[in-house]
Amino acid sequence: MVRTETELADGTEYEEKGIVGPIKYHSLYLRIWIGKTVLITDSREGFKWSKKTRKAIKLILGLAGT
Repeated sequence: MVRTETELADGTEYEEKGIVGPIKYHSLYLRIWIGKTVLITDSREGFKWSKKTRKAIKLILGLAGT
């Protein structure tokens, strides 16, 4: 259930099981994905929403870091 997702400079991403550190805290976020709409509440950037190409139902609590 806990994963670390790393995004590289070229835009590609990969996931690893567990918490892979060290992580420098940037912000805390909550993503609610319903159908093709994603609602995002971020502690640093505030509220926003976006559209995706695939449908899903997800609830993600995350920690953004560098």
